[in-house]
Amino acid sequence: MTRPATPRVRIWVVAREWARIGCIGFGGPPAHIALLRKLCVERRGWLSDREFEDGIAATNLLPGPASTQLAIYCAWRLRGRLGGLVGGFCFIAPGLVVILGLAALFLGPHPPLWVQGAAAGAGAAVPVVAVGAATALMPAGWRRTGLARAPRARWVTYLVLGGVSAATIGPWLVLVIVGCGLVEVAAQTRGRSTPTRLASAPALLAHAATVGGLGALVWVAFKVGALSYGGGFVIVPLMQHDAVITYHWMTGGQFLGAVALGQITPGPVVLTVAVVGYAVAGVGGGLVASLVAFAPSFAFVLIGAPHFDRLRADTGVQRFLTGAGAAAIGAIAGSAVSLGLELQHLWQVGVLALAAAWLLGLRRGVVSTLVAAGLIGLAAAFAGVPVGM
Repeated sequence: MTRPATPRVRIWVVAREWARIGCIGFGGPPAHIALLRKLCVERRGWLSDREFEDGIAATNLLPGPASTQLAIYCAWRLRGRLGGLVGGFCFIAPGLVVILGLAALFLGPHPPLWVQGAAAGAGAAVPVVAVGAATALMPAGWRRTGLARAPRARWVTYLVLGGVSAATIGPWLVLVIVGCGLVEVAAQTRGRSTPTRLASAPALLAHAATVGGLGALVWVAFKVGALSYGGGFVIVPLMQHDAVITYHWMTGGQFLGAVALGQITPGPVVLTVAVVGYAVAGVGGGLVASLVAFAPSFAFVLIGAPHFDRLRADTGVQRFLTGAGAAAIGAIAGSAVSLGLELQHLWQVGVLALAAAWLLGLRRGVVSTLVAAGLIGLAAAFAGVPVGM
């Protein structure tokens, strides 16, 4: 794992196969991991089971979209940094093209009625998707604490802090997440020095972004790509307050629709940031936001991959992630509150209840939940029910 395997795969093969996964990768990280495993381990034998599992473990320690980082890592193992660049780009590009096209339709000056209805219906299910994402992450985070009572009590505290922060102080949530990680490092090292500089960098960037405009978009995208712990859905509370309240780039209903688009299109969920970027500055804004959001993932893997063994063995990293990860899970759950408050029509509450029964009660998939909700919204629009966002 300390260096890429001997190059034996042509670069055009990497481009073709990673682009194929980017086109058919509906369903978020679980689907992406399954497709990468089938390609690299089962069908082609490029990586062993152990090598692939090591890649999953290492990329899960990094902030940002883990399945994207795994795609970059697998391509790096085959063709070094060039392979990582090509594989990562080809994995992201299909979903980016699709979501920018949908954003142009969805955020246009006069979106068709059926688009408004489908977006309003799918958006109504998004709060439930947030709860489902948080509950799916909780068991692994809880196991990280071990059996001791004090670490588990702190973990619950971080979880609550993240939830409350997501519902109240959206743009500063990242400081709470990083702060919880640093507190856990300090608690487990009993007063020894901690990497407090981690907290100062986001604070300085956030201050620079207060002027708004492109600088603000870059800050929001940077938070999404470099400072989000706990899975792709943590981007929602990181973006919502900025996009809707602070900078008024989108209405609350439009943001719900943007999150739904990020869930039902192929490729990584983080592509939701492209819709926010499109709301700011059209296609150019979407491309800038995507570039900033994904650049840290490329840097983390292409520069750090040779050192992943040491990263996994570093107790300080593990302790930081225990605190930051718990706060991030709480933030995902807490975002359901603010997302739910964005519902504008009574019929959407009914869709929310049906989505909860389908996704949480019957444990069905996220994509089927959002598609079904979108179809209900479509029927509502054709029936003359108000669907404006």
